[in-house]
Amino acid sequence: FIGVAPFVDAVHFVQNVGDGTFFHSASQSLRACVAAGLDITFKLLYNRHVAMTGGQALTGGSDVVTLTRYLESEGVKRTIVVSENPGAYRGARLAAGCTVYPRERYEDAVRELRAVAGTTVLLFDQECAAEKRRARKRGRLPEPSRYVFINEDVCEGCGDCGDVSNCMSVQPVETEFGRKTQIHQSSCNKDYSCTRGDCPSFLTVYAKGLARREAPRLEAGAVPDPDRLPEVPAGGYCVYMPGIGGTGVVTTNQVLAYAALMEGRAVQVLDQTGLAQKGGAVLSSLVISDGEPDPRRSNKVGAGQADLLLALDALGAVNPVNADRMSPARTVVVADRTVQPTAEAVRHVELLMPGRSAIQRAIDRWSRADENVWVDAGRTVEAIFGDQMMTNAFMLGVAYQAGRLPVRAASIEAAIELNGVAVDRNRQAFRYGRLAQHDPAAVRELGGEPSRTLAQEVERYRSLLGRDASAYDALLARAEGLDERLRRLLAIRLGELVLYQDVGYARRYLDRVLAVRARESQVMAGRDDLTEAAIRQLHRLMAYKDEYEVARLLLRGEWAERLRRTFVEPKVRLNLHPPFLRERGLKRKLELGAWFTPLLRLLPPMRHLRGTRLDPFGRSAVRRLERDLVGWYEDLLDEIIRELTPACYAVAVQLAAAPDRIRGYEQIKVRTAAIAREYVERRRPELRQVEVAS
Repeated sequence: FIGVAPFVDAVHFVQNVGDGTFFHSASQSLRACVAAGLDITFKLLYNRHVAMTGGQALTGGSDVVTLTRYLESEGVKRTIVVSENPGAYRGARLAAGCTVYPRERYEDAVRELRAVAGTTVLLFDQECAAEKRRARKRGRLPEPSRYVFINEDVCEGCGDCGDVSNCMSVQPVETEFGRKTQIHQSSCNKDYSCTRGDCPSFLTVYAKGLARREAPRLEAGAVPDPDRLPEVPAGGYCVYMPGIGGTGVVTTNQVLAYAALMEGRAVQVLDQTGLAQKGGAVLSSLVISDGEPDPRRSNKVGAGQADLLLALDALGAVNPVNADRMSPARTVVVADRTVQPTAEAVRHVELLMPGRSAIQRAIDRWSRADENVWVDAGRTVEAIFGDQMMTNAFMLGVAYQAGRLPVRAASIEAAIELNGVAVDRNRQAFRYGRLAQHDPAAVRELGGEPSRTLAQEVERYRSLLGRDASAYDALLARAEGLDERLRRLLAIRLGELVLYQDVGYARRYLDRVLAVRARESQVMAGRDDLTEAAIRQLHRLMAYKDEYEVARLLLRGEWAERLRRTFVEPKVRLNLHPPFLRERGLKRKLELGAWFTPLLRLLPPMRHLRGTRLDPFGRSAVRRLERDLVGWYEDLLDEIIRELTPACYAVAVQLAAAPDRIRGYEQIKVRTAAIAREYVERRRPELRQVEVAS
């Protein structure tokens, strides 16, 4: 920036730098910026570890207080320390003019420093969260008793929590009502920044720990060894492992390497971790040789040289950087079919992840497709152990049992023991991986709960609806002509709308859906994409989550059961930012305990006031918008019915699905609704243009 500053319009520049880099060399850059008289802010992350390359200790560092005085001596105009524990600096001898802000005032600090002429520093003091998680696993730090849990019923899947936290443990999950968000508990760093998202679905849970699921114990020898293990060729047996940072990819490579060493073989290892402490790509290479390895060859598995590609991250495996390790004549792939979300998919809900079938087709083209092994490792391990961090050990078991690892099971288990971390659970995960390959049905029986059938859903809503059950049956009887899949979708949503408002409201919904279905059957016999879009999206808009509905969903018992399965002795606090208090100046969420439940119970019976002149919550701009969106979409469906032809069918389905873009609460919903409406207005003329063109 020193060189380019005179030639660009930017009057202020922000430079990110870590503490390891700063103490190593970047302090000279800061000194140069001071000398050049630049308007620049250094965002200095003081996280106490060289996180870029694996969490090493700092060399030549100093504490934060001393650092502020050093910055002052170098001519820094102003320093702001942003800390998750600002009280620790009370009475400290900070540099003159240095102030300390809590983490919640981070944006204020950025704005203030931008307005200061000269070189400034925002010193963000927070220990590396991934290193803290690692230390907790090893018993060097206590495990916090505070957890975060998302009630998926209340969640809108807007992605705001991922946006404010930039955390890969805030993961999208597909549910009956579309994409929602969940906290991946086994990788959560207990950072809690996701709770700042503008959403009432977050719960703070105080518990004695995560509830560990104990699958039936597998003893050594419970699974017979594979018929054969692969031969080690003269040039070495090459294993290539693309995976995700923070999940133990490097450890998996080391376990395999030590297992080979125990059998008297030579190994060459290379781990490329880069910026992969949490969620980035990790690429591990392992070459196992019977004799001394050729000193002229690289430790890295070269292009087309992989004998086994152990795809711990299937999405990473199709990256061209990794795909060229494969050869159709040489490479067998053992892959986890569970697709992990990328950072961009977490932050931007409009991005679609590649489908599992597309990934599998791509990998099969580049490898020995008829011998490849695909397994839902992530989902299976989560169901069996309640901890997806066991996935890599499970994958080792699958690869071994498939006859693709040139080392014995006893050696792998001995290497797991040598590693010394969660030995018994990793050993069990390895054995269950072997069992999954040997007898998939035996492992499948231990998996998660299957989705309920149409009959089960109908029975469930009959029991919930009480005296409205007969009216619910009458509504369902009108949908007898639909296939079972569509009837199941309708059965769920009709039941929800009766609980949401009343039978008349559900009847209004059904009338519109059946009108769409009747027209689609006339125009496109055998297709139901348009009907499905109407079923899903009209329900989404009609069941908007106002105060009455959020209270009803928070009082449901199903999510409480999920809590009990996830945590040991959980005590729950709601995180709410009530709109009527927000409008009166409350700027943050309130953490509300069990005492608030009786107040919540007052709201659902008041739902009949919804949208009337007596509705105390209905006058806000957001509530008026939500009511308006229902009529807007009904008008859109009427237009689609009038204009529908085979030529414009694809456009009609896309328009009918447009409300899927409307997500979130309060201003987030206002923003996403504007985006969806603009999209519809832009595409609407195509309903008629396509017909004219045809």
